[in-house]
Amino acid sequence: MTNNALQKYHEKIAAAATQDMVLNMGPQHPSTHGVLRLELITDGEIIKEVIPHIGYLHRCFEKHAESLTYQQTIPFTDRLDYLASMNNSHIWVMGVERMLGIDKEIPKRIEYIRVLVCELNRIGSHLIAIGTYGIDIGAFTPFLWCFRDREHIMGLLEWASGSRMLYNYIWVGGLFFDLPVGFEERCREFVDYFKPKMVELNNLLTDNQIFISRTANVGVLPLDVAINYGCTGPMLRGSGLKWDLRRVDNYSVYPEIDFDIPAGTGLMGTKGDCWDRYKVRVDEIEQSLKIIEQCLDRLQSDLKRTPDFDPRAKLPRKIIPKAQDYYMRGEGAKGELGFYFVTDGKSEVPYRVKARGPSFNNLSVISEISKGVMIADLIAIIGSIDFVLGEVDR
Repeated sequence: MTNNALQKYHEKIAAAATQDMVLNMGPQHPSTHGVLRLELITDGEIIKEVIPHIGYLHRCFEKHAESLTYQQTIPFTDRLDYLASMNNSHIWVMGVERMLGIDKEIPKRIEYIRVLVCELNRIGSHLIAIGTYGIDIGAFTPFLWCFRDREHIMGLLEWASGSRMLYNYIWVGGLFFDLPVGFEERCREFVDYFKPKMVELNNLLTDNQIFISRTANVGVLPLDVAINYGCTGPMLRGSGLKWDLRRVDNYSVYPEIDFDIPAGTGLMGTKGDCWDRYKVRVDEIEQSLKIIEQCLDRLQSDLKRTPDFDPRAKLPRKIIPKAQDYYMRGEGAKGELGFYFVTDGKSEVPYRVKARGPSFNNLSVISEISKGVMIADLIAIIGSIDFVLGEVDR
């Protein structure tokens, strides 16, 4: 190679070194937690821009809801956040009951059973978030522990509903079944078993210095940015705001139950980082256990099952709410899940249904909090958001 050719070669290499690279992460990358494609514009290992590309899991939920009756849509709500299906159907059903004006007629036993199964499902969802977050960063054992304990919850919910993940258990006006005989006792056994396991998990992962180094001061989400992007759930509370719709809206029997709202404290550095979001979920599991114990106390004392108790409400064959626009929201495992109904007062099929999935808003902030970080830190940021694509591509 001549000197002139060699000089041109070095100039070409130098020019290439100053250009941005475009990398695709996903849609089959394991750390994207589903079929999500992230287009990364990088300067070497430093991320300059993250562009999420969604739509790989689109299932036409809203069009299904506009083609089926209110009861028939319940199984489709289960498939939004399929890791916390009970919460989805609970919020949908409460919206229909309020439009019908029967929300005050729901028996207390049914309401406490609904809260009980929703909080069990919330713990199961958070265990997946924590376990997969650990394995994303390199901790394999917490992943196995979390899935082991989630199996107990799935077994309980399968015993109650007949299904392991997609339950179709909470119906308009009631439940598909009452709790099986002995469910309350076995559920209390699970709580007693699980509390020491959370202590072990905290010792292994939460207080692990390597895990803290990978998550503290990474992916910082300031509170004003979280609010402007519409972030909710642990994403918002991780930035320091104690905003929980179970307390704000006081729906179902949550006003009768004592529990705290965990929020990020910035204990490991800046408030609103990956560690804060992780820690909020760990603390929420402890609060859900507290709620479950209170529900079991009521169900085993003054709300015991009776031979004549029918969990299914006596409703007209056709459920037709009055003509109205109504928005119902609730605290799902990922944040605020809401359904906006438009009814014409004539049909048992809603004219329009708009679903507000928390994962969509939470995911949208990723480009804002990922600028200037290393590619390896992007994995930690994705895991701390804890989105599920069934809620994003709805």
